[in-house]
Amino acid sequence: MAARMQCIVTGSRHTNRRLKYISLAVLVIQNASLILSIRYVRTLPGDHFFTTSAVVMAEILKVLTCLIILLAQRRGNIRAFVTLLYDSIVVQYRDTLKLSVPSLIYTLQNNLQYVAISNLPAATFQVTYQLKILTTALFSVLMLRKSLSRVQWLSLLLLFTGVAIVQVEQDGSKQKEAAVSPATQSYVKGLLAVVVSCLSSGFAGVYFEKILKGSSASVWLRNVQLGIFGTLLGLLGMWWNDGAAVAEKGFLFGYTPMVWGVIFNQAFGGLLVAVVVKYADNILKGFATSFSIIVSTVTSVYLFGFHVDLLFTLGAGLVIAAVYMYSLPKAVALPPSLGSAASSCSHGDSRMEAFLPKSVLVK
Repeated sequence: MAARMQCIVTGSRHTNRRLKYISLAVLVIQNASLILSIRYVRTLPGDHFFTTSAVVMAEILKVLTCLIILLAQRRGNIRAFVTLLYDSIVVQYRDTLKLSVPSLIYTLQNNLQYVAISNLPAATFQVTYQLKILTTALFSVLMLRKSLSRVQWLSLLLLFTGVAIVQVEQDGSKQKEAAVSPATQSYVKGLLAVVVSCLSSGFAGVYFEKILKGSSASVWLRNVQLGIFGTLLGLLGMWWNDGAAVAEKGFLFGYTPMVWGVIFNQAFGGLLVAVVVKYADNILKGFATSFSIIVSTVTSVYLFGFHVDLLFTLGAGLVIAAVYMYSLPKAVALPPSLGSAASSCSHGDSRMEAFLPKSVLVK
């Protein structure tokens, strides 16, 4: 009996280890492919799709996916499904309205991502966008009263330094990707877009995390509520920015299979991360982000003629190190009476608390 139990435990550990590495691969592919594919479709010659319509379409697909998941959780019971939605969205309308704030910011962030990637080299965007870790950490300290370890404060300093080095290098060299004409992009515009996107990501993510902690509603239901507001606000933004052009050319103008791939990646990327993180941990999440920076840089060299020099390598290296350091678990101080009991436990993870907020994983 004991041998059988040992085999079960060993098999479970092997399965969990396999799932972790699969999760790592999925996160790397998702992070790198989204940025590279957006950059690719936005730099192709000819007419381009409306980014505002792509944001709306991604929100619609996300809402439909979450609705299907909620229906499946109710075992296809339409009545229970409708009752859940009515009670959560209409009856508890105050909770629903609270999500209008992060939804507005997420919609702005998604539009800014297109602007930033359209004007910045993919590798530069990938490195600079890690500033969202800094903004999320700061908002977490201010709004959620979370504490950072010395290692995490050091990692944030390294992160800021690395991003600054990359920006100095880019500003000094003024290098452009070979596939793009200098007239088609503005580095300053892209930099402002990514900085504002990082600020909005940090605030909205922490705000959303605060709402999740104060409610028993599932993440899928909250994403439905976010998606409803996101769709409405996205439509308003599309009307304001591209209304006349969309009315003339159509909502799906410029949509190619590659564009649809970008939209599906953006729609399901956040949901996918939420699922795979269940089997991974924050250290693997840090590895995934670091690997995706490397993959984006190497791929940009071959696809877009991006030039990597010593200064960029130094800055990107500091960012990669900072991401890894920030994701390391933080030891939790135990009372003396529990110290001996905790030391007999063979699972070190139960005595460690990773700080990385859920808000970094949501969007």
